[in-house]
Amino acid sequence: MAAWAPESATRRDLLLAAAVLAGQVLVWAVPDVPSALARVFDLGTPGFTDETTKTSAAVLSTCVAAGSLAVRRIAPVWALGGALVAALLAAGADGTAVAWPFALVIALYSLAVHRTAGLAAAGAAATSLAVAVATAVAGAAPRTAAGAGLLAAGGAAMLWVLGRSRRRRRADRSALAAYRAGTSALPRFAAEAERERLMAELHDVAAHRLTGIVVSAGAATRLADRDLAAEATRHAASAARQAVAELDRLIEAAGTVAFDDIDALVSEHPAVDYLRTAADAPPDVVAAAHRVVREALTNAVRYASGACRVRVEGTAAKLTVTVTDRGGPPAAPGLGTGHGLAGLRSAARALGGSLSAGPDGGGWTVHAEFPLAAPAPVPEHRTARSRTAALAAFLNGPGGWRGPAALDAVLVVLAFALSLGAELPPGDDPDPFSSPVLGAPLALLFTVHALPLWWRRRAPRGALTIALATLLVWLGLDLAGWPGPPLSDVFLWYWWVELALVYAVAAFPPGGRTWPAPLAVAAMGGAALASGDGISGNRVAAWAVLTTALAIPCFAAWALGTHTAARRSRRDAAAARDRDRLAREVSAAAASERLRIADGLRRTARRHAQNVADEADAARLDVVLAEAKAGLAALRELLADLRTRDDGGDPPPTVDGIAVLAARRGAAVRFTGGRRPLPPALEVVAYQVARELLSGGDAITVAFSGRGVAVSGRAPGGTAAARRLRALTDACGGTLALTDDGEARGWLPEVSRS
Repeated sequence: MAAWAPESATRRDLLLAAAVLAGQVLVWAVPDVPSALARVFDLGTPGFTDETTKTSAAVLSTCVAAGSLAVRRIAPVWALGGALVAALLAAGADGTAVAWPFALVIALYSLAVHRTAGLAAAGAAATSLAVAVATAVAGAAPRTAAGAGLLAAGGAAMLWVLGRSRRRRRADRSALAAYRAGTSALPRFAAEAERERLMAELHDVAAHRLTGIVVSAGAATRLADRDLAAEATRHAASAARQAVAELDRLIEAAGTVAFDDIDALVSEHPAVDYLRTAADAPPDVVAAAHRVVREALTNAVRYASGACRVRVEGTAAKLTVTVTDRGGPPAAPGLGTGHGLAGLRSAARALGGSLSAGPDGGGWTVHAEFPLAAPAPVPEHRTARSRTAALAAFLNGPGGWRGPAALDAVLVVLAFALSLGAELPPGDDPDPFSSPVLGAPLALLFTVHALPLWWRRRAPRGALTIALATLLVWLGLDLAGWPGPPLSDVFLWYWWVELALVYAVAAFPPGGRTWPAPLAVAAMGGAALASGDGISGNRVAAWAVLTTALAIPCFAAWALGTHTAARRSRRDAAAARDRDRLAREVSAAAASERLRIADGLRRTARRHAQNVADEADAARLDVVLAEAKAGLAALRELLADLRTRDDGGDPPPTVDGIAVLAARRGAAVRFTGGRRPLPPALEVVAYQVARELLSGGDAITVAFSGRGVAVSGRAPGGTAAARRLRALTDACGGTLALTDDGEARGWLPEVSRS
């Protein structure tokens, strides 16, 4: 994914640097422009007294600014540092160096685009602090310096979110391209998954029945016992018909297995000492336990006397299956396929469990453990470069600052910083911050007016109500004669907050009509402006005229939000149609593979199983034995043929592709939570994070929640791999936690990007 690919200087960057240099030269070359700029940018600082030094500082500032633009992709942190140095040099020059503002803005934006959220936020904070310090060093009053720092913070916050949005769009485009290229292979891999399922079931189901027939028929034939032959014949007829029925069910669809099925399976083997204490477990765990018991019993019949001990025990944390046979001579050697235990081991690991098998005294023991609880989250104190738990919860929350919800937080910062920053510097008008009695209520009004932007997506109507109520309180204070700045003087500067909320009401409709929102804002704005001292005459008429004028931009914002909501609805509908189409193609591919394998079964194993039943009805035990052995041989050939049909190729970059990738690498993947489709871009990122983790370990966990998905596993060694993982998660608004013992957890949030 291009999110973590190393950047290089492009021709555009070099051209941009050259353009800045050329522009600065033109500024110096045009008559009267340098002196005008010197008056405009005069901050009152003594600067350098020597003219030659001033000129040298201006030239050096321009060169450093241009150099910063040239390396903004290669080294955005150094580019920002260079832009700040250029600004410092320009402050000591004669005010004619104008390249540094462009360099500073572009460097901040580039840092947010090409580096992680935390680093970009640190750069924005450092820039705001540098502006405040530089203003103070220039001789400005502390309040003026604080105001400059706040204004810079507002601008830096907006550049941060614009850069983050650009980074997210780049990552999404790359992920969507990979998704579209990979989804064409989904039907093929669905067929492969269906083939793997059928192979495992064929090995377990048909082989189990046919092996039992071979063992019982072979024993009766060797002993030439008429009663034993009759019993073997009855068993062969029953087992063969069960095999035929199970094969027919198998090729229709995957079934659900319960603990009662394990009980019934064991009851078919009278020489088994059986005990089950487990009462409840997830269906996939019960199915895996059933497979373990069935394979172990089949092997006990094939390779030993058949007598064994079976225990299925459960606790709150895990389900344990132990099967121990008592050894003895093999009843029918050479019947196995050699893949049974390997398939069971993969199935156990896929559920986060383990399986071991080996000699135990004179016999053989198969032991499997399956966890029943989700893996514990990574303790916060174990993370390298750890943060506090509260901060981690905020970062990973639905309103976390890394995701698209960061725009809401930045709007709050921008609204507060612009309003308070503009009022802090003392001026000619009555100073609202001359006393805490006046300054505290004004700061509170600014805060309450800005905060609703934080809820503009989740509760837009309530957020707009709070903002309008704040204006109404301010208007009431004006009418009561408070000495603070009148609402009419500040409304046009700050009412973009109301416009943003009107847009949100239409873009994220809470239900019901939304058109009253622009009317309410226009009416409130008209009242605010009509209350000013500049209005003479009939204020009601002035209110009507002003309300009509303000209604135009208000309804424009509302129309834009309505268009956004409609576009989102069309996009979601198109995505749903694509998912349905893809699901039909995947289902058709799996069904086609199932039919193909069913045809092979009808010509081989199923035909032999049916022949066994027919010959058992005719009491021809020697033919029963031959047909059962032929059925097992045909089954081995069919499984060998199916194993050679892997078409290869890269798995699709989806959550389902993670399982395919893990299987190819001999690794295990465990899915927890309610597994569900994710947005395409998020599926691709989850796959890419899983691919990185599988290069460092042989087991990963994919945990779904209502807010996103977490991919956990052992982190690959080296700083480059950690940097790739961090960039992948950061580009989609997620976070990465690394522990001291090498574990990694990538959290990928699922949030609206509208």
